[in-house]
Order: sequence, then C-alpha cells, then structure tokens
Amino acid sequence: MSREDTERGGGVKSRGNNSNSYLSSTSTYPIEDTEAHYWTSWIVPMFVVANVAVFIVVMCINNCPKHLHTRLEGKCVARFLGRFSFEPLKDNPLFGPSSATLERLGALEWTKVVDKHQGWRLITCIWLHAGIIHLLANMLSLVFIGIRLEQQFGFVRIGVVYLLSGFGGSVLSSLFIRNNISVGASGALFGLLGAMLSELITNWSIYTNKAAALLTLLVIIVINLAIGILPHVDNFAHIGGFLSGFLLGFVLLPRPQYGWLERRNVPSGVGVKSKYRAHQYALWLVSVILLIVGFTVALVMLFKGENGNDHCHWCHYLSCVPTSRWKCNDNNL
Repeated sequence: MSREDTERGGGVKSRGNNSNSYLSSTSTYPIEDTEAHYWTSWIVPMFVVANVAVFIVVMCINNCPKHLHTRLEGKCVARFLGRFSFEPLKDNPLFGPSSATLERLGALEWTKVVDKHQGWRLITCIWLHAGIIHLLANMLSLVFIGIRLEQQFGFVRIGVVYLLSGFGGSVLSSLFIRNNISVGASGALFGLLGAMLSELITNWSIYTNKAAALLTLLVIIVINLAIGILPHVDNFAHIGGFLSGFLLGFVLLPRPQYGWLERRNVPSGVGVKSKYRAHQYALWLVSVILLIVGFTVALVMLFKGENGNDHCHWCHYLSCVPTSRWKCNDNNL
C-alpha cells in the first residue's frame, strides 16, 4: 500500500499468504479409540462469518471513491461496487481497503498499543484482513483445519485455542515490528496447526501411522513458516500463534488413554486405569507454566516499550530474509 495511506510510512503486513498451503493439513489419521465422540462444528463457521462480515464493514467504511476522487494515483478497482470498490492495485494488490482505514479500525500498530495504551488492538487486528485475497486464503484454511479439530474436541477448546493463539501472535508481532501495521487471522490459524502437532504428540499411543502423521504435519508447518520469510508477511505473528497453540494443545487436547472409557463395565473393587498417562500430565503441567510465564513476560516487555530486536539481534531474519531479488527495508526491522 502507498505511503500516503499510513501515518508511519509502512505498508500493511498481512498475516498470511495466498498459496493456501494450509489446505493439505486436513488429512486425518485413524486412531484406536473406537468410542470417540464427534461434535457438530459451529464455532468455526461462526468465525468465518464474523471475519467476512467485518471485511464487508471495513470496505463500506473505506469508501474508495470518496477519498480518491481528488487524487491522481489511480482509480478504484471494481468501481461498479460503489463504496465497496477496492483501492488501486498499486496501493493494495490484495484487493482491499487502504492502510489508513485498517489502522483506524483496529490494525496492530506498536505506537498506538504502547504509547497510546490501545491494547485492544492486540485482539481487533485478528479480525481484520488486508484484502479479499488475504481473507479467502485464511478462511479456506480455517475451514479445512478448524472444522476437523472442532468435530473431534468441541467448540470450547478449539475456540480457546484459536483466540489465545491469535492473541499470542499479536503480542510477539508487537515486540518485534514497530514501523508497520499488521492484520489477519494467520496467527490464530498457526495456533491450530501448533495444536494439531501437540495433540499428535500427547496422544501418540492411540494413533496408527504415527510416523506418516508426524512427518506430514511437520512438512506442512515448515512450508508455511518458510513462506513467512517473504517480504510483507508477518511471520512473528505466525510464530507467536504457533507456539501458543502448540502449548495449548498439550493443555486442552489430550485424549483419555485407550481402555479408560470402558471403566464403567469393570466390576466394583477392580482397579481402574488413570484417565491420562503420566506423560500427558507432565506435558500439561509444563505447558501451563510456560504459557503463564511466556504471556506475562511478553506483555510486561511490550507495555514497558522494549524492542524484541534489542534482545535478539538475528530474530529479524525470522520474518524476512533479504536476497538479491528483494530487500527487507519495507519491514523497518
């Protein structure tokens, strides 16, 4: 997006990519628990509807023809849509609103979060998208990943993983990115990927084709994180969301060990297996501690105004690696 559309001169860092490489993560692997209960998915469809509705509202407020009629830098795209038409492609190639509109409506921006005490942006940015391409990529990913997880674990646990992972991605992004605004649900989506990985680990004994499941999931995660090193992609939100979801998976997604559900058929006086295995309890405890400590330290650092790059001089390469074809100056890291 053009520099004229932002207060600080940086472009929107979209939390996602247009390749939909998340879609291949929907493979299911049989488990030995034949009494598994499946829920009807409704929270994930609600998240999709909410994101689409927010995008429509943002485009209505953006009203490209109104603020571009006196400028000579290009015409609105799809002008037949009236006030819902998109910004000129050289300002926003993702077919969406201006950076100024996104920033006004809750995009993540370090100065406003820390200096102006607008911490609510850590949450609102999750529901904003830079354009219709960005929105479609994320919502397709959410449907393919989220519905399967919700059917297996219910709306409460998956809703908590989604929201807390998105928040975790926003916090880490704010610690390392100061000169651009950031929007998108990709941190929350990476949280679901992280939760899938920890769910596989903590429930390892009940899965068949364990090696294939683990290898496939790791390849998907690595590919998506690798795409995050491209310019204009907020990989810190991806990493923060993934780490949050990974730990939350150990806390919220353990399955009872095989045979525990049949305890009601065991005669009285006969010992019954513990619901979870020892390693599941250990992972649960360690993850709870890491989540509490991690969020506390990160939030204290953020609101004290500390720059994460001062404590990790190589971390900026996690979000953008300069090459002969592109530079990372636009990231201002």
